[in-house]
Amino acid sequence: MVIKSPEITALSTGAEEAIAHFQGTLANGRSWSHAVLEAISLWTAPEEEFQGRHFKYLLDGEALDWLLLAERLCLAAPEYISDEERERLLFTGRLPDALAGEEFKALIGAAKYGTCLSFWYGVVVEEALQEAVEEEIEKDRRSRGRRDYRDISGNAFIFIYNASEKDLLEEFRTERGTPQSKTINLTERKEFTYWLFKYRVRKQEPARIASDTRKGLERLHTYFGIAPWES
Repeated sequence: MVIKSPEITALSTGAEEAIAHFQGTLANGRSWSHAVLEAISLWTAPEEEFQGRHFKYLLDGEALDWLLLAERLCLAAPEYISDEERERLLFTGRLPDALAGEEFKALIGAAKYGTCLSFWYGVVVEEALQEAVEEEIEKDRRSRGRRDYRDISGNAFIFIYNASEKDLLEEFRTERGTPQSKTINLTERKEFTYWLFKYRVRKQEPARIASDTRKGLERLHTYFGIAPWES
């Protein structure tokens, strides 16, 4: 069920509780890094319409886009969080206070932490794997003196998933019963990426799964220096 914004219909009790907790703890001087994670632990709405935007937080009922939910919560308390801090969180995936994995887990709760990891591996790492393979293909072409880089992303999909992006997207949409289209929005792109992750796990041998996942993790560490609880 989609939860509508206050202008349309009331928020779910869990969403109201999460927002009230977030605003209240900020008013009492609590670090917003801690306050936002505590609020996320209380949030129950899988998706909602708010300020003219559709926010889908939970993919397939199991992968939580915590940064998107953090953005939503920040919009509910603009007087406590500067635009600079909010933008830093959204663009770098980093909270103002550095948090170790166990502290992040304790604040957000074990169940929510598991859904965050599902999103991390299923979307963030999967995207990084695609980028890493694209980079490998580009370097290989450059080393061979080839300058035609037009279909690098297409070749990356074939290398990783043994099928073209076009065919995979059609299969994804057919499974979901959604219309075929020449365009894809950000929410559907995330859903498609998560579907690709599960497709890869289903189709590949365990050793290849581990190797490809490690490649995605290494790219994230090399280029961004981030850990699972930081994205």
